[in-house]
Amino acid sequence: MKKITIAIDGFSSCGKSTMAKDLAKEIGYIYIDSGAMYRAVTLYSIENGLFNGKEVDTARLKEQIGQISITFQLDEQTGRPRTQLNGKDVEDRIRTMEVSSRVSIIAAIDFVRKYLVTQQQEMGKAKGIVMDGRDIGTTVFPDAELKIFVTASPEIRAERRYKELQEKGEKADFDEILANVKERDHIDQTRAVSPLRRADDAILLDNSHLTLAEQKAWLIKEYQKATEA
Repeated sequence: MKKITIAIDGFSSCGKSTMAKDLAKEIGYIYIDSGAMYRAVTLYSIENGLFNGKEVDTARLKEQIGQISITFQLDEQTGRPRTQLNGKDVEDRIRTMEVSSRVSIIAAIDFVRKYLVTQQQEMGKAKGIVMDGRDIGTTVFPDAELKIFVTASPEIRAERRYKELQEKGEKADFDEILANVKERDHIDQTRAVSPLRRADDAILLDNSHLTLAEQKAWLIKEYQKATEA
């Protein structure tokens, strides 16, 4: 069976990363979390004093971008990759609301996107990968053999995020999360560089009311159709 590139794009908190990780594990592909890369740059910017509220010092970030190394290390217990920022495991820290509330700002910066897209394209040269994000099917891998665009209502996405944070024992406010989801949607869709949009040849998946089992079955079916084509 031929190896292909699978691009999964969509709105924040749609469960893209979870479905992409599970699909990659099921079919024996490599999973790459592009969103984690933008989150890692966001965390770096926070920890190095590049943010003033929600304003980022782009001049200093541009000077330092080449010093930011992002890699993934496989967790032997879970079988899933964990994000490394300059050699340190930051997987849990990049999933906090502090990072979530600023990542769309970082992701809208042209030189950040150029820096990370180049790395992502290099990772995918050999095919046999599943990558999720905002512009994978439109910018990173426009020739991907299978493109999926995931959506769900803002309220359902906020509820999922709320439950996820609660399960981690973190303080969570539903209204704050819902406002963040809507704000990220607006920034992602209106940014000048690689805005979030459905590629013309992407298959739409609204998973608002799908169980994980139903979603998995749908994904496997689409993968099988793409590899048989």
